[in-house]
Amino acid sequence: MSVMAVELPRVSVLLWRADAIVLFDWLMSTDLDAVPITHPAQKQALADLLSRLEQETDIPGVTQHQIEAAQSEMARDMGW
Repeated sequence: MSVMAVELPRVSVLLWRADAIVLFDWLMSTDLDAVPITHPAQKQALADLLSRLEQETDIPGVTQHQIEAAQSEMARDMGW
């Protein structure tokens, strides 16, 4: 008997492009083993998000200038 992978329910999340760029850049440069978590599934969810951004968008091809522009755009109205 073959074992079939369980298909988990999916949701769609719309992100501003700048959010996706900033998240991708952060996830690519972050040691997920160093991120504080309370359950291993949290680290897996971050890894899954990175994988989706990497495989299903053109975000991996952005330039350093585009990353910096996205960071500025996102931080503009934060008051930090």
